[in-house]
Amino acid sequence: MKILLTAINAKFIHSNLAVYSLKSYAQSYLGSKSESETGTTISLAEYTINQQTDDILMDLYKKHPDILCFSCYIWNISHVEAIVREIKKILPQTEIWLGGPEVSYDSEDILRRLPEVKGVMKGEGEETFAMLADGTELTDLAGITYRDSEGMIHANPWRDVMDLDKVPFIYEDMTDFEHKIIYYESSRGCPFSCSYCLSSVDKKLRFRSLDKVKKELQFFIDHKVPQVKFVDRTFNCSHEHAQEIWKYLIEHDNGVTNFHFEVSADLLNAEEIALIRSMRPGLIQLEIGVQSTNPDTVKEIHRTMKFEKVAANVRAVKEQGNVHQHLDLIAGLPYEDMESFRKSFNDVCELRPEQLQLGFLKVLKGSFMNENKDAYGLAYKNTPPYEVLYTKWLSYADVLRLKGVEEMVEVYYNSGQFSKTLPELEKRFEDCFGMYDALASYYEQNGYHLVNHTRAARYEILLSFVKENMPECEQKIRELLTYDYYLRENAKNRPDFAGEYRIDKKELREFYEAEAASQTYLTGYENYDKNQLRRMTHLERFETLGETVLFDYRKRNPLTREAMTMVIEKQ
Repeated sequence: MKILLTAINAKFIHSNLAVYSLKSYAQSYLGSKSESETGTTISLAEYTINQQTDDILMDLYKKHPDILCFSCYIWNISHVEAIVREIKKILPQTEIWLGGPEVSYDSEDILRRLPEVKGVMKGEGEETFAMLADGTELTDLAGITYRDSEGMIHANPWRDVMDLDKVPFIYEDMTDFEHKIIYYESSRGCPFSCSYCLSSVDKKLRFRSLDKVKKELQFFIDHKVPQVKFVDRTFNCSHEHAQEIWKYLIEHDNGVTNFHFEVSADLLNAEEIALIRSMRPGLIQLEIGVQSTNPDTVKEIHRTMKFEKVAANVRAVKEQGNVHQHLDLIAGLPYEDMESFRKSFNDVCELRPEQLQLGFLKVLKGSFMNENKDAYGLAYKNTPPYEVLYTKWLSYADVLRLKGVEEMVEVYYNSGQFSKTLPELEKRFEDCFGMYDALASYYEQNGYHLVNHTRAARYEILLSFVKENMPECEQKIRELLTYDYYLRENAKNRPDFAGEYRIDKKELREFYEAEAASQTYLTGYENYDKNQLRRMTHLERFETLGETVLFDYRKRNPLTREAMTMVIEKQ
């Protein structure tokens, strides 16, 4: 029997932790039995949502599995359903199973909607899949909803959650994961009950033993994996667990690998903050779900977050300048109207995280939010990702307005390309939200929101926005845009928006001749001549700032990738 575990990922760089875990656990479960004894082979196939359905169908057909399993999530369910409907026509004898969060909580509806599907594995799938692969009778198999030979649908009880130490480590062979993000879990479940999240359905929080975790993290460190993303829902919900792992990473840092954690910032204690502040720049990055700073909203969505504590801890980490922090907001939550969301946005923007994610509520099947949609006047799209259209507090027009703000935040804030310009520009508006809102309106009025722009064009548009709305500060903003551009770009062709270059050839030549001889500013460059120094750097004079600045592209900030800068003293 040939079993194929199939993942359709959002991007090529993603890998599907679930299908690898299912395969590893099933092979361990089958134990020493050989393939000839069991007659069972288990294989994997990974695709992306960007591939043509026909190409995936052709590849699946050539593999010709007896049992075909799909891992289902909010981002791929439409693709899975389309493939399921077609693959059954060309492989009519193939038995199709689905699993994952997008099908676990309405499994009977899924089977009624997709007559091609034999069954759904609900919740954690390792033990369920292993027993299915071993030939367990479906009537005796916990954790499934299935269709019998007569077409009747049966919903077996859910399976109890498993000991996380029983899940095999899937990364012994890194061949399949070259050029891909590595996902890792040291815990499952969540202690919190956020009403928009499916983690609130399963309250059985459990951890992988620290001995195993340390051994597995050392594997990543030894292999100099670029990034490991922990998928733990709230990594620091156990102080002991989090501190032990962070201490281990500090002690065994290879200078290369970055570890990503989703944390609750208000739970960070003084010892943890001290640990974080002691880390190599870039060793870890933190994702922090703020969602809203409205106390009524926070209470209604069953969170316990204290924003004052979040803000204090985010600032304490940021002060050290060694950790990338990503803060999230969700539009469309209960009691959050436009005025309230504007305040939440400004509260988070004031913290100056490295990234500010403005997301929109996804109304997930099985969530408390979905169960109470009528009470909230909540309308959302029928198709994945089930995004909010409006609530009793936030109109559809408001949602569209926030979509424009989201786009501007992505382009100008989260790109990290305007770190000098944006704070200065923000001073000209009532608040941070007002600036992005005005910029979004400008894009729409000029049709810019319908076009994919080059990086240089984004600078040009921002400057034209300033010319039209605040011409008195045009020159200062032009220079700040130029500063931002050269912070990241060792550009030999000067962009149009930068205007005239204010250092003549004679001054430039004399500067680099002096540097080649004395290394006054470019220390550590003793073996380079003046022409090499010039190619590795850029010298720019800013009249409104009253500075001449040298940009050194060999020495960059490990978090922002900005060039190191030095103000050149007047001779």
